[in-house]
Amino acid sequence: MRFGIVLFTSDRGIAPATAAAAAEERGFDSFFVPEHTHIPVKREAAHPTTGDASLPDDRYTRTLDPWVALATAAAVTERIELSTAVALPVEHDPITLAKTIASLDHLSGGRVTLGAGFGWNTDELADHGVPPGRRRTVLREYVEAMRELWTRDEASYDGDHVRFGPSWAWPKPAQAHIPVLIGAAGTEKTFAWIARTGDGWITTPTETDISARLRLLHKFWDDAGRSGRPRVVALDFKPDADRLAQWAADGVTDVLYGLPDRSTDDILRYLDRLSGKLADLRSP
Repeated sequence: MRFGIVLFTSDRGIAPATAAAAAEERGFDSFFVPEHTHIPVKREAAHPTTGDASLPDDRYTRTLDPWVALATAAAVTERIELSTAVALPVEHDPITLAKTIASLDHLSGGRVTLGAGFGWNTDELADHGVPPGRRRTVLREYVEAMRELWTRDEASYDGDHVRFGPSWAWPKPAQAHIPVLIGAAGTEKTFAWIARTGDGWITTPTETDISARLRLLHKFWDDAGRSGRPRVVALDFKPDADRLAQWAADGVTDVLYGLPDRSTDDILRYLDRLSGKLADLRSP
């Protein structure tokens, strides 16, 4: 099982580069950041945890661009995986986003993973011209189109929401296949999407029975004829040996811990404590 860190980036607090370097120094395997381009003040979409228009954290309105944040992290690290939890690809042009991700993967030596969401904030999506009822289809076309640009010398795509003729686009990613993980509720819709198009699942903070959800995910995966097992990244709050052992047995491959919204010194001390606890759990 791999252990990672997720930093809810903002224009205050610890810088992504500082956090990523500190996480790598302490033996963590991955570094994740989120994305919101903006938050409409007036909106109909309710936040998944509050159930209404209120936000649980003002950093939703202050998030840094994830790819700029990860680029700064790439410049000061050598090993740690660089990912998003979650990015919102459909709020970008797919051709330019493919270029951005490929460039970061090329420059970082193949360390990028795309953690993507369908977008709970449908008002935010609407400002980008994405019909809320089509967001899963739009994301699927974006991923398919970007994979064409990442892997083919002459790429083209002809979909309902993405369309371009034969084109050249370099650099190609350093990886032969950039993994795409979906961060969304563990529903049949989500798992069907993952089984068709994605490489794995990022759990949400509201999941209460990950083990039961994994059985359903594996069923969809097998029914789709996919080989092996999907990658599963579980959000956790406090390391517990029994829970982690059960998750590992059920198919969780990675566990993420969120950094607190505190000063840089406080975060570094938190990383020291967390890495120590995880080291104890890994010991015989």
